Amino acid sequence: MIISPGRNYIFVHIPKTGGTSLALALEGRAMRDDILIGDTPKAKKRRRRIKDVQSAGRLWKHSTLADLDGLVTPGFVAQGLCFTLVRNPWDRMVSYYHWLRTQTFDHPAVSRAKTADFTGFLNAADMQAAIRTWDYARYMRRADGQDQAGLFIRLEHFEDEAEPLWDHLGFRLDLPHENRSDRGQDYRVYYNETDAELLSRLCAPDIERFGYQF
Repeated sequence: MIISPGRNYIFVHIPKTGGTSLALALEGRAMRDDILIGDTPKAKKRRRRIKDVQSAGRLWKHSTLADLDGLVTPGFVAQGLCFTLVRNPWDRMVSYYHWLRTQTFDHPAVSRAKTADFTGFLNAADMQAAIRTWDYARYMRRADGQDQAGLFIRLEHFEDEAEPLWDHLGFRLDLPHENRSDRGQDYRVYYNETDAELLSRLCAPDIERFGYQF
């Protein structure tokens, strides 16, 4: 996540959507007063800036707009450019599964990804509950419960849909490809018909809103 008072924007980093690449590109042009939250090089150096801040939610790389209440004002959220990346849910879930399999921190999702095949991982009850609960809109929901009318950029159409962002910044950015997972490129081979239909139900709001198809 990046909060830029000088350029009047908030970048919300939804997990496994290409956000690390965009965060690195943005921090390469970061202003002195930008607040960088995460594990990128500059973010680590600036962690002390939020050390004692009392906010509504956890301040970490995947914070929601609602979490930021107390760190920034409601007025700043309402009038700034709040933007994020989204990704085809079927593709994203395969990426998430393979990323978890490389992690070492203690979390049920990590343990399951390392011990279950993709079908077992996807069909776990707690995983389905998390997928259903954490739709893309939740990350862009303000502390007052209202959805922010921000900019959602589909990763698959980044070049075209990032134009409003470049217009706002006044410059373009080249994105590195970071956190590439070790997986087959065609996400569809990971799904049987039943699992594909299951994810279509779990992610129905995102699929309908952004026009995704299997």
